Amino acid sequence: MRVLIADDHAVFRRGLKETIGEAFPKVTFGEAKTADEALACVRQHDWEIVILDISMPGKSGLDILSDLKRLRPKLPVLFLSMYPEEQYARRALKAGASGYLTKDSVPEELKTAVRRVLSGGRYVSVTLAERLAYDLRRGADTPVQELLSDREFQVLRMIGSGKTVKDIADELSLSVKTVSTYRSRILEKTGMKTTAELIRFALRSQLVD
Repeated sequence: MRVLIADDHAVFRRGLKETIGEAFPKVTFGEAKTADEALACVRQHDWEIVILDISMPGKSGLDILSDLKRLRPKLPVLFLSMYPEEQYARRALKAGASGYLTKDSVPEELKTAVRRVLSGGRYVSVTLAERLAYDLRRGADTPVQELLSDREFQVLRMIGSGKTVKDIADELSLSVKTVSTYRSRILEKTGMKTTAELIRFALRSQLVD
């Protein structure tokens, strides 16, 4: 079995390899420190599963998920992130991820998640599954950030990290006018009035580091 681990922390990658190796003795690993490196690895080699972090230098794991699925539609992608499930799991699963775990999960849960997605299933924690079921039963309102498109969500995160409209335009290879339009849509959908409010919301909701 070939597993690609995309995470910018070498010590964490080593721990993942040890944990997964306990459950799959014949596994071989590939490693990527950035999202772009992960994309390159998927272009060049076949993998049974990708274990992907959200927060990495440059592009995030969420930013490249659609590219990964376009390159390898059947490739399972398991997110393993420091961010709380309630902030990212729904969006990741809707975008095609096979599972979502937080980095404080115990090793046995990671092994279970890997087995589940390798068998073609999806994996979320018991806590998130219960929360999703509860939300459905009581008809809970959609979280504000869930109202945003993937690109709008990406721009919101970048605004939350303190980047200007020009910074965002340069990084995403978009015009300043286009990014300003995204910002206006985000303000409208969230009911906020200023960039400062968006920054506070992103920080409070743990959408940025």
